[in-house]
Amino acid sequence: MRVTSVATPPPSAGGRNEREADMSTNWRISSFSGALLAAYFIPAWSIIAFNMVMSPIHAFFERPNVSIAFFISDHLHLASGGMVRAAWLLALGRLTVVAFFAIFLVLLSRPKIRKSGGANEALSIALGIGSVISFAAMLMAAQVGEVAARQMHATELLMMLGTVIVLLIERPAAPQAEENAKPQANENAQSAPKSLALEQS
Repeated sequence: MRVTSVATPPPSAGGRNEREADMSTNWRISSFSGALLAAYFIPAWSIIAFNMVMSPIHAFFERPNVSIAFFISDHLHLASGGMVRAAWLLALGRLTVVAFFAIFLVLLSRPKIRKSGGANEALSIALGIGSVISFAAMLMAAQVGEVAARQMHATELLMMLGTVIVLLIERPAAPQAEENAKPQANENAQSAPKSLALEQS
């Protein structure tokens, strides 16, 4: 009596491997951390920059910018026109960071780009410019004795540096995806001879 049967791997094993591979490459730690930073910096720095554009002198001496304003007025001795231009330049820097965070979120909404880590370039630029602004503001706050402003800028700097560290130590997405695909390919290759043997018997 000839019995013909086709041996197939358990359906749950392949589906489980696919789900694990998708979870490991879909949302990376750097993507999640960058999205959280964007949720904070986009509204916060947009409001600060808008206030500086509409009322440069008044907004320049508010807490987010007061350390820079005091440092410029004490050491550079700029007139009112120079203070306005300095405020607009700082607002441009903040808006640049906001723009790159927004680009990062747009790229993050594309699954293919998110899996490959293609949105990290925009995130890296935003973190680089933002870290320079926060670090400079923290140093200026220490020079003029603004404790509250120094703590705020130090907190923002540490937030961005934490994501920078994650970007540096995180493994690339493509090799990880290939490693996750190898066990499934090996399992399919091992199941093929078994099915042929059962058919011949």
